[in-house]
Amino acid sequence: MPKPEATTKTVKVTLIKSVSGQLKSHQACVRGLGLRRIRDTAVVIDTPENRGMMRAANHLLKVDEA
Repeated sequence: MPKPEATTKTVKVTLIKSVSGQLKSHQACVRGLGLRRIRDTAVVIDTPENRGMMRAANHLLKVDEA
């Protein structure tokens, strides 16, 4: 993944609940955001695609504007 530029808006995403037992699509969204285990944090670029993944699995995530 390319490093975000200084002008690119980023979002910090933390996995707060387990993906075990969740829909496969929600598991794929969490994995696509770069999260593997509980309390794992990733800084992702604020794009419509990433926002969609965050919205799909919002019950598993904590999202902070970075």
